[in-house]
Amino acid sequence: MRKHQNLDVWKDAMLLVTYVYQLTATFPDNERFGLTGQMRRAAISVPSNIAEGAARGSKAEFVRFLHIARGSLSELDTQLMLAVQLNLTTEVHQASQLINRVFALLGGLIRHLKNEGR
Repeated sequence: MRKHQNLDVWKDAMLLVTYVYQLTATFPDNERFGLTGQMRRAAISVPSNIAEGAARGSKAEFVRFLHIARGSLSELDTQLMLAVQLNLTTEVHQASQLINRVFALLGGLIRHLKNEGR
């Protein structure tokens, strides 16, 4: 098993990807290359950056990729709000909870890695 696969933050980010795919499958076909694609790419970016950072050779690089993952998570959060605003969905509670949890776990891991070097 790879190092990133042991991380709760990666596991929860993977759950978020699954949820986003299920949610966006209910969007109209004309959104397939718009918001649907954007949300899916942002969601996929989160666990992907966690995995890539974990595979890098230094804590500093890992932290950099965790920050990128947080940026993608914030993009997804904004896109979710847009989906609600555009009346594409009202089912955001579970996604919002997962986003908040992953954001908090990322923050904790970033703090942990930064403090380890002190």
